[in-house]
Amino acid sequence: MRRRAGGWSVFRRGLAVAIVLGAPAVASAQANQDQARTTGVELSSLRLLREKGVITQDEYDRAMRDLGQATGLRAADDLTLVLGSLSTTLYGFVEVHAMYDTTQSFGDSPNNAQVARPGTYAADHSRLQFSARDTRFGFRFKGPDITKEVHTSANLEMDFFAPLPPGATEAALFDNSPLRVRHANFKLETPIVDILIGQYWDLFGWQPLYVAPTVQYSGVPANLFGRTPQLRVSKTLKLGGVTLESAVAALRPAQRDAAVPEGQIGVRLSLDNWTAVQTIYSSTTLVSPASIAVTGDIRKLAVREFAAAPVEENTELGRGIAVGVFLPILPGTKKKKGNSLAIHGEFATGKGLADLYTGLVGGVENPPLPRPDPDTPPPTFTPNIDPGIAVYDADGELQLVQWTTFLVGAQYTLPGLDGKVFTAVNYARTMSSNAKNLGAPANVRDQEDWFDACVWVDPVKPLRFGIEYSYFSDKYADGERGINHRGDVNAFWFF
Repeated sequence: MRRRAGGWSVFRRGLAVAIVLGAPAVASAQANQDQARTTGVELSSLRLLREKGVITQDEYDRAMRDLGQATGLRAADDLTLVLGSLSTTLYGFVEVHAMYDTTQSFGDSPNNAQVARPGTYAADHSRLQFSARDTRFGFRFKGPDITKEVHTSANLEMDFFAPLPPGATEAALFDNSPLRVRHANFKLETPIVDILIGQYWDLFGWQPLYVAPTVQYSGVPANLFGRTPQLRVSKTLKLGGVTLESAVAALRPAQRDAAVPEGQIGVRLSLDNWTAVQTIYSSTTLVSPASIAVTGDIRKLAVREFAAAPVEENTELGRGIAVGVFLPILPGTKKKKGNSLAIHGEFATGKGLADLYTGLVGGVENPPLPRPDPDTPPPTFTPNIDPGIAVYDADGELQLVQWTTFLVGAQYTLPGLDGKVFTAVNYARTMSSNAKNLGAPANVRDQEDWFDACVWVDPVKPLRFGIEYSYFSDKYADGERGINHRGDVNAFWFF
């Protein structure tokens, strides 16, 4: 291999090499191509492999659907190794963040954490953090086709956002970040249905297609965000310029002691010829059609009875509905990305679904158990469910925590720059009808408002830089508001 003049794209093309290991003569040109595909080694990109006929347009489209959710339009140039009928595409990025907060409320990722109350030490002091923990890499594997119409593939993606045990130092967190699994799944695509097994995005919210464009780490306030092991069955219908997708999934239960999988279902309608440029989080820029998705979730929750030595359990059904929208206003295409404007939004409401957001607890907690007598310490209740999903009220009745959220925003790509400069704004609100009754009013969130404004620049092909201002206003149940201002910058190098 050698590097030639002409920039990054030419360098990537220069990686393409083919070693033909030999193939016997066959009767037709198509048979020759098929034999070469089963005996050749190719180091290239998806785009070049399609142009040379090593992979078909259908194979290219399937790979772009899988990889586009991670690296967007860059997926076509991701490095791909072909060995016979097998191929592996390497993708990812190195990402570095710097973030300044006017309070000490958040780690490097604010998510849905509460802003510190006014008058506390954390509210009166600022914080500066540097982080590279969202750096990630992944592999997309295309397996041999079972038949001409039945295809297999798998995806493994990792980053460095694994949590550390309590008491870990800042140096351990930021300088020795542990590896974690983001995606680990395989897929079987057939003419009838597609089947996915493994860890993947939650279907609820039809993620990640309605994840807000932000410089700060995703899982922002009021935006559904999460991945979990699941079995998903889906079907896509192309109906003359309209695409209708439907899916149903059985997921890892939110609470293993419930002993029943969580269920999610959804439909998504896209208008394929009405498109605009869309950015998901900071890393993924696509050309996406107008779409609307409606999804639902149902889950059984089984919580130990409110006692120091529980014998029975109390069960409830958590449930919710979510609607996501992407609406182009000024069109954008792969050939003309500039002057593209779109509106994006998400609405969700439900009970017992707090874990489908990142870090949403809201200060709710179980009350102390009654004392046997005034001179005896109160006994301890140990819940068997993650915080924030369901708690007992002051009367000892099990309550599912209710949350309603919405996020709306706009994203615009500047004209005349081939899509290299783009902006976004978002506004979101999180509110609850019952959280104020499920803990001390001074600790519990009643509602939160969040706003941000972002700008990104892609100066040359492998690089991206972003800058953001965001505002957090967190209202406690006693009327106090915690306010935080954050400035965030990030830098990416894609591969």
